[in-house]
Parts: sequence; C-alpha cells; structure tokens
Amino acid sequence: MTQQGVRWTADQVLALAPDAPSRKAGSKLGVAGPWSEAGSSGEGMVWGLCKGSGSKPYQTVVDVADAAGPAYKCSCPSRKFPCKHALGLLLLWAGADGSVPDAQTLPDWAQQWAEGRRKRAQTKRETDAAGGATADPEAARRRAERRAERVTAGASELEQRLADLLRGGLASAEQAGHGMWEETAARMVDAQAPGLAARVRELGSISASGPGWPVRLLEECALLHLLDSGWLRRDLLPAGLASTVSSRVGLPSSAEGRPARDRWLVLAQYDTAGSRLTTRRIWLYGTESGRTALLLSYGAAGRAPALSLPVGLALDAELCAYAGDGQLRVDLGEQFTAPAPSPVRPKGAGVAEAAARYGDALGRDPWLESWPVTLSRVIPTPDEASGSGSGWQLADADDDLARPHPARPTSERLALPITPQAASSSGLWRLAALSGGAPVTVFGECGHRGFTPLTAWPEGPGEAVALC
Repeated sequence: MTQQGVRWTADQVLALAPDAPSRKAGSKLGVAGPWSEAGSSGEGMVWGLCKGSGSKPYQTVVDVADAAGPAYKCSCPSRKFPCKHALGLLLLWAGADGSVPDAQTLPDWAQQWAEGRRKRAQTKRETDAAGGATADPEAARRRAERRAERVTAGASELEQRLADLLRGGLASAEQAGHGMWEETAARMVDAQAPGLAARVRELGSISASGPGWPVRLLEECALLHLLDSGWLRRDLLPAGLASTVSSRVGLPSSAEGRPARDRWLVLAQYDTAGSRLTTRRIWLYGTESGRTALLLSYGAAGRAPALSLPVGLALDAELCAYAGDGQLRVDLGEQFTAPAPSPVRPKGAGVAEAAARYGDALGRDPWLESWPVTLSRVIPTPDEASGSGSGWQLADADDDLARPHPARPTSERLALPITPQAASSSGLWRLAALSGGAPVTVFGECGHRGFTPLTAWPEGPGEAVALC
C-alpha cells in the first residue's frame, strides 16, 4: 500500500512519458480545467474524468502503488502507455493543490478495473506455481545440452572465420563490406548464440567508422576471439567467469541468488530501442547495503516496457541476483511497500576511484561496456583538450591543483570525459544549469568511451534531476 499523502514530483511523473510529444501533451493536461470527479485512495489509486473532443469524457485511472511501476487504464484510443491523459492526471495529483482529494471511494468503473487486475495477477501466480511444479528437470537438461552443442559448433565456425580474416589481412574486411558480417551473424543466430551474433554485426560497421578503423576492428576481433575461446574452454573456467561467458554468448539465465531485502532507490531509468525489442534499464541503489543493482525490462519494438520506476522513488523490496563475476543484474522479488519519493542520495566517489572501479570490473568481465558509478563533488566543464573542441568533462572539485602528478601538468584537474553522445544531448545542459559552476553529485555509467551522466543532485538540498 502506498503512504497516503505522499505524492510524486512533476519530474518523476514526466519521466514516465514514452516520448517527448506525450510529455508535452501530458503537461498541458496537468491542470484542473479539463478534469472532473478526480480523486485518490489510500491504496494508491488515482482517477478522474478528462474532457475530450467527444461527448463523453475519458475515464482515466492509475495505480501508483503497483510495486512493478504504475499501471494505467484510459478509455481514450491512444496506443501509448501512459497516454497523455494518464500523465496529466498524475501531474494534477502531484500538484497537491486539492484538485485530486485523498481518501476517496473508487467509482464503479475504476473499481472494476482494479478488481480485474487483482484477479489476473492471482491467476498468473497460480499458473506460474503450477508450471514450476510440473516442469521436467530431465527434459530441461537435455534441451540445454542440445543448445550448448549448437553454440559450440557456431563458436568453432566463428573462430575459423576470424582466423581466415587475419590470415587474409584486415583490408579484406573493407572490401567485403557489411554483407560478410551479416552472413556470419545469421550463422550465429542459427547456432542459437544471439550474443555472438550481436557482436559480429557490430564488426560490420567498423570499417566505415573513419580513420583508425583497422585498430578498432582488431581490438573487437580480439575480444570476440576471447569470448569464443572462453566458451570452448568453459569447463576449465571458474564458476563465476563461466557464467559470465555463457551470458555474453547469449544463453538465457535466471536469478538464482538469495533474495536481498533493502530499501532500493531508483537512480536512473532509460530505454534503448532495437529492431525487435525496447530494453529498459533501471539502476537501483540499496540505501542500507550501498549495493548497486540493475533491473531489465523489455517491450515489443515501438512499445514501452511495462516496468517503470521513476528516478527518486524508493521501494522496500527483495532482489534476486543473477550468477556471474561482477554481475549486477537482478530480478524484482517480493515488494513490501509501493514506490515513494525519497531524499536519500547514493554514496559517491572521486574521479580516480571511479576509474579504478571500472578497471576492476573490466578485469572480471573483459566484454563489459560500462560500469555504474556515482561521482561526488564534480563540476561539468568544457574539455579544451578534446580534438573537436566541443567535448565536456566532469572535473574533480577537490583535486588539489598544486599537487604534482606524474601523468598530468599541475594546472589540470583530475577529470572524466563525457561521452560524445551524452555531450550532444539536452541532458548535458540540464547538468550544467544544475551545477552553475558549483560541485554536483552525478550518477552514470563509466566506460571506455567516457562517462555517461544519467542523474544529478545539487550540492545542497534538492531533488534528483534525470539527465536521460
């Protein structure tokens, strides 16, 4: 149950918007004018009637107490979730100006939707329990063995193709073009190794990536060879590294760790769109354990994933970890409270320590793209040393400018470069405006291309600002 009287901020509501047009349209409906018969209950239900272009108002209801993120229902024809009416209703509720009074009784149409959701959830739990009880472990083992054999055949074929490439010279990759890699990736899909297929496809674009591409291609081929070799010799690897290799190859896995209960603060949430799936990454921080964890949620291409937890909310819940060295991915287990705003901030580190953490993580998982880090007391500044002249960096505000350092002039501060993609986004300007030249706390992902800021907090009191 949600805590009665605890309402979200406007930024947390707008973070739910599936796209910029929805955010803009929802903001226009976040006023009392078009709404009637609005209310909220102590159980986290928010509802109202919104006047539209037709004769009947749209019936909109939101369950903000759902621990997997808010659930929505609206009688409008929109195929976006949440629609602009749900966003407008939540903005009206967040305003706490009396337009959405508390402790109200649900209207019949909202009550029917809530009861239907509860029944479907109970049926799913019973079905899952029955499925788990009747599963055949021996049949599952045989299926896993057959798939492992196909992956092994695919990895062996890929090793031969990499050897042929190096024997013929990297220039042959530029001449062959993207088609050669697409055909190889298709072979990896046939071998049921989607992780290998994805990495092979990435190789196809390197030869057209500009000066220095042969070096980058050789680096990526070396990582791919290392992954292949790890799979083919997985029986000789430590259990944690073997699990990491299996995951990177693309074999499915499930959370097997013991549930860890904590009050989990939502650090960041963002989507990446693929040709078939939209992947949502939600970073969490255990306010008692200090642990950082990653929740993944998926939706069909063009549709937002169901799980949604806006930045700045915290929930009392159990998380179950996946196997693997340095694995941060978790599954959401039992939830004891609904997500609610929290003033807690993650514990930060300096620039040097953040880079060291990424290096340690890379030693455990060589195929790692980035590592989550919270930087404390950093200042966003232009990177005058960047080749394009448009680069930015996060400089350590506490670095002693006069302290000698063998790797840099004494006039330079320790700093992490911001990735070019993040430096060209609107989030950078929100970060710069929040800082105003003063130190800020920034959570993001540190990788070999630089640091991607995702969320920031001001030095003094203030709410989290989502940057993605």
